[in-house]
Amino acid sequence: MQSMYDVQQLLKKFGIFIYVGNRKADLELMELEVAELYREKCITVSEYQEALLVLRKEKRM
Repeated sequence: MQSMYDVQQLLKKFGIFIYVGNRKADLELMELEVAELYREKCITVSEYQEALLVLRKEKRM
């Protein structure tokens, strides 16, 4: 996973579409959803870690 688009595609596989209109809020919601998918064992540890790295990098920008 290299970009925000990749994280969106991961969420899309589970029917999760996030767009609030506020970039920071979008990133926060995506992070919560990724964490929930990991807790429910729908994604692997590596997918979870990669998604978090991408989202946190985007927050810093």
